[in-house]
Amino acid sequence: MTGLFDLLDAALRSRPDGVATGTPDGRIVFSYRQLALAAEDAARQLKSLGVAPGDTVAIISDNCVEFVLALLGIVAAGAAAAPLNPRLAGPELAKILTTLGANWSITLRSDSGSTAPANLSGRVERVASGAARSARENVAMLLLTGGTTAAPKAVPLSHANLAASIGGICATYELDSRDATLLVMPLTHGHGLIAGLLATLASGGAAYLPSAGRFSASAFWPEMIAASATWFTAVPTMHQILLERAAAEYPSARPPPLRFVRSCSAAIAPTVAEAVEATFRVPLISAYGMTETTHQASSNPLPGRGPRKASSVGVPTDVAIRIVALDGSPAPTGAAGEVQIKGATVMIGYVDDPRANASAFVDGWFRTGDIGLLDEDGYLFLKGRIKELINRGGEKIFPEDVDAVLLSDPRVLNAASFGVPDAKYGEEIHAAVVLQPGQTASSAELRDHCARSLAAFEIPKTFVFVSELPRTAKGSVDRRKLAESFDVRAA
Repeated sequence: MTGLFDLLDAALRSRPDGVATGTPDGRIVFSYRQLALAAEDAARQLKSLGVAPGDTVAIISDNCVEFVLALLGIVAAGAAAAPLNPRLAGPELAKILTTLGANWSITLRSDSGSTAPANLSGRVERVASGAARSARENVAMLLLTGGTTAAPKAVPLSHANLAASIGGICATYELDSRDATLLVMPLTHGHGLIAGLLATLASGGAAYLPSAGRFSASAFWPEMIAASATWFTAVPTMHQILLERAAAEYPSARPPPLRFVRSCSAAIAPTVAEAVEATFRVPLISAYGMTETTHQASSNPLPGRGPRKASSVGVPTDVAIRIVALDGSPAPTGAAGEVQIKGATVMIGYVDDPRANASAFVDGWFRTGDIGLLDEDGYLFLKGRIKELINRGGEKIFPEDVDAVLLSDPRVLNAASFGVPDAKYGEEIHAAVVLQPGQTASSAELRDHCARSLAAFEIPKTFVFVSELPRTAKGSVDRRKLAESFDVRAA
């Protein structure tokens, strides 16, 4: 595959009547032949409205079959697709359309609840703020960064970027026409869009859309069984939710034919990973990626293809990864520093943001802003974001190290540490904790637990007990919001 233009070609030739996408209940099913024809028809519809090569078309939609048709139709028309969250408020949506330089927007209305064939039913509008077409002719998609520490930036992904990433994902997990998945991650982000949908279509497998248009814990296992799903990918939060409900809802007597479960977009605690494997009786594969690297940059291997290391996000997948000390010098093996990436999946640069691009690259390497280390086997271990690193009186504290210790306490369901200003030390470490249902714990008890594994300066000064942690759209903990929003008092 050289780009999204030929995404369906291999499956269309080898299994034209095989299921490409649809709903698990079978009300809507598209074979690869039908999907290719529907994408061509969608492209004709869009061209008749005035969509031209080089345009950017925003898709405002939940996870539904109509989204898949729109996405492929836009690309077939030579335009760039920009998936957006349908729950964005009007002013926020208008601002994002401007950031993307969108020429058109498609607001889709899902017909997935009916027995009628899926189509592009919805509203197509021209956007006045559209960018010049000449700048976008090699772009297949425009995705937004998470924007947890700054305003979201527009990331252009070329056909070559996507082909390289999709190829690496398919190879890593040995995806083929025997595989099927349920797309519970939002298709407005690279995790669900690239690893879930596009890699499945490129492999000739079946990509099913959830009836709710998004992740629904109560419908998850029945739909996984109906889809005969062999794998799924999700953020740690979803894995935890499924674990919490497993005693009542996991169909242990007749489970779906899973061969692995994937976790990405946020760090998963070793205790959670172990519980997933023990409960669902399949390996959990941790991976790492970001929008700027067209999603996946590293992954643990499948069983039998190499060791899976606890707390690691695996080895590079078709990219080069290096670690650079915070002073700019090369970091030795096992030492932490900034994770930098180079390869065919790395974007060419943010849209219309020369200042961000100047700081995002050094000698052709993309600066991820993540802190990590590579061990002697080339496995990557992440420590957190550089901007989230806590500097307590000159001592550098990695929040994720503290989180991992807190999560090893059986009374703790979720935890996130963060820095707050302190007159004496510059910054002090605090932690927000979500306890397991029915469990109790005091700050003193958690402090004692931390003291068994952490240095004195790493132990949180204050524990805030909360019912849930704030999260970004892709599911990672929003530490900035924690620091800004919580009234931090000793508990």
